[in-house]
Amino acid sequence: MKIQPLFDRVILKPEQTNKSVSGLVLPDTHESKPQIGVVVAVGDGVTFDGEKTEMLVKIGDKVMYQKYAGDEIKLDDETHVVIRQIDIIGVING
Repeated sequence: MKIQPLFDRVILKPEQTNKSVSGLVLPDTHESKPQIGVVVAVGDGVTFDGEKTEMLVKIGDKVMYQKYAGDEIKLDDETHVVIRQIDIIGVING
């Protein structure tokens, strides 16, 4: 990766799936925006009023994020999403 996010930003590789949450197989024409991704880079955190906010996610974490959060970018011919840590809903375990 040739980019280091700043402050509280996180770079994710969206997980592409053709199944619904309930397990139904969706046709290729179904275009829904993924809400799950793998963290590939994290910033150093941000300082508010002299107190540093630490990053709660780390590289390799699988996370769920808000549906229309962030900006899509191309890195190494792959689509990634840059979001703020606050737009992450939670870390998926297992």
